[in-house]
Amino acid sequence: MRKVAGGLMVARLAFWLRWIALLQGCMVGALPYDYSASIECLPEPLEPQYGGGILRNADFSAGLRGWSTFGYGSIAESKSAAGNGFAVALNRTRPYQSVSQKVYLQRDTHYTLSAWLQVGDGSADVRAVVKTVGDFVHAGGAVAKSGCWSMLKGGLTAASSGPAELYFESNATVDLWVDSVSLNPFSRDEWAAHRAESVSAARKKTVRLQATDSAGNPLAGAAVSLDAVRTNFPLGSAMTRHILTNSAYQTWFASRFAVATFENEMKWYSTEPAPGREDYTVPDAMMAFAKSNGIAVRGHNVFWDQPSQQPAWVQSLPYPQLLAAASRRIRSVVSRYAGQVIGWDVVNENLHFNFYEGRFGWDASTAFYAAARLLDAGSALMFMNEFNTLEQPGDMAALPARYLQRLRQIIAAYSENGAGMAIGLEGHFTNPNIPYMRAALDTLAQAGIPIWLTEVDVAAGPAQAQHLEEVLREAYAHPAVQGIVLWSAWRPEGCYVMCLTDNNFKNLPQGDVVDKLIAEWRSTPRAGATDAQGFFEAELVHGEYKVSVSHPALNNSVTRSVKVDLGSGSEHYFIDMQV
Repeated sequence: MRKVAGGLMVARLAFWLRWIALLQGCMVGALPYDYSASIECLPEPLEPQYGGGILRNADFSAGLRGWSTFGYGSIAESKSAAGNGFAVALNRTRPYQSVSQKVYLQRDTHYTLSAWLQVGDGSADVRAVVKTVGDFVHAGGAVAKSGCWSMLKGGLTAASSGPAELYFESNATVDLWVDSVSLNPFSRDEWAAHRAESVSAARKKTVRLQATDSAGNPLAGAAVSLDAVRTNFPLGSAMTRHILTNSAYQTWFASRFAVATFENEMKWYSTEPAPGREDYTVPDAMMAFAKSNGIAVRGHNVFWDQPSQQPAWVQSLPYPQLLAAASRRIRSVVSRYAGQVIGWDVVNENLHFNFYEGRFGWDASTAFYAAARLLDAGSALMFMNEFNTLEQPGDMAALPARYLQRLRQIIAAYSENGAGMAIGLEGHFTNPNIPYMRAALDTLAQAGIPIWLTEVDVAAGPAQAQHLEEVLREAYAHPAVQGIVLWSAWRPEGCYVMCLTDNNFKNLPQGDVVDKLIAEWRSTPRAGATDAQGFFEAELVHGEYKVSVSHPALNNSVTRSVKVDLGSGSEHYFIDMQV
């Protein structure tokens, strides 16, 4: 719904209801979480989410009431031709000069943030900042353009209770337009409840079995047991070459993970350490191990845009030789493992770095994705793998909007690249901003293509295991996420950032978290008896199950394979018991 003048009454009502609930120390009918986001630049902004939450006059229908200038700038009220009111920060000489509103934050509360932004000329990266006592918290960003409105969606968790001020800053001092702003609190219990609701909707389904005899009559009191064969949600980890010679590592890995990414062994500097001297012995053996244990493999990576991560002999090659070497590289690695991997990180980190674009031109990534798809024409996903899109709302280079802009460029320049593209989010966290993580996923989900977390780790510290659990639960609960890979490859000298075990493969606290979630995300065996109409009902995680049914009055039992997939409503299976 577009903004209307009556939005003032809605915003006031939402504000006072929220304020009364907070004063009472409890939530009255907690709001559902709003997963919606917009990646389109619209002629008019949409209504503020949650009626603006705790913000006053969130849609500016009462002019500038409740809003102030920030950074000694100047602001004014303006209206569109359709009569929509908004604020404009004028005559800006500093990036932080903008419109602001003072609020009071509650400690340990998650806040979702959204706003609609436009600039007077050209385009600019705009970041939402919350100034607290002694800190400036980045809460999200967007690419604002002239002539249309773009949505920023983000969030933060309040570290302490106290006064704060929300404002916006940009990388250009053009006039900044602001409208439909929302800052809405959720307690941790509410947040967890939303997450549980999403897990039930996105990962589970109610299955109804009916046992009948050969004549079609329902069998009451039939014994039913369901055992999970596999789940549909892939959880994996990076692995190293050490798995080839360490049986304990092999047992530990194969008993847990459905997906593997080779940490370094498939990268160009590993497979061709000198020009023309290719050696795939190690990744070939790792691939064989994965296959023998039913573990899928992600191809990581074909190219890496970071200059320092090129093979030493590649970095100084002149244009003709570099072109020949890159052509040989992509043909070699993709052809070798075509049909054997479930996805390729075709160009790694091409938002932060541009080694190949700097040498070959702005469309180098487009060409690489096109070549990879030609060389592996199967079902492998083609990932754009990047860091800080989930982890750091202050990294303007990796904003969800910047990610999607780059993705569109790769597809627009060669439309065939649109088939099989996927979003790869590394997820190297320090102190996770969980509301921002969810908001970023909401935004990226609008692209309508698969999203994976591809390299998840959390920096060491006393809360490392707790933070890891928060990140993994948040990713698993989001309906757009289709897989998770942990960046926890074991090496005797130590892991990259996060280990799950010690060198004897005994779990560290992080490993305990992973094992707990693996057990939780796999359906536990279910058993029971059919009712008077022969029905047995259970809520099951998406996947494949072995169903066994027997009846005391009959001399036989029946075993069936049942697949539970994403879809609306429950699924109904008939199991015919032959007399």
